[in-house]
Amino acid sequence: MSIVTRKNVMFPSLMNEFFTPDWLGGSENSAATLPAVNIKENEMGYLLELAIPGKNRNDFNVEVDKDVLTISMETKTENEKTDEKYTRKEFSYTSFKRSFTLPETVDSEKIKASYKDGILSFDLPKKEEALPKPKRMIEIGK
Repeated sequence: MSIVTRKNVMFPSLMNEFFTPDWLGGSENSAATLPAVNIKENEMGYLLELAIPGKNRNDFNVEVDKDVLTISMETKTENEKTDEKYTRKEFSYTSFKRSFTLPETVDSEKIKASYKDGILSFDLPKKEEALPKPKRMIEIGK
């Protein structure tokens, strides 16, 4: 596996393929508002995790279109507090949209998602032909 270095950060070439072009600026929001992301690969597929605490699973919109996984969220909150001579109304608006180009080896029909303890997780299974083949013996003919 080759390693590509950018700004003193190392990205394995597989991760570059996974994120391209979205990882380096393809998002609609600044990096400060984007959730942190972890990606792990194993023999059966990938695990994509986003740290988004304090939300509800219904707050997220997730879609796959032409091998691009898009995760977005939009929430609005308002708090109004009135004391004797003071009135304070605070509201906030939070949103993000993050897209990931899936490798050709991912079976997009079998993606599963879950949200637990502030972590939005995606199981991205590999296609059958991308899975490791069992070891077998080959007989040598005459």
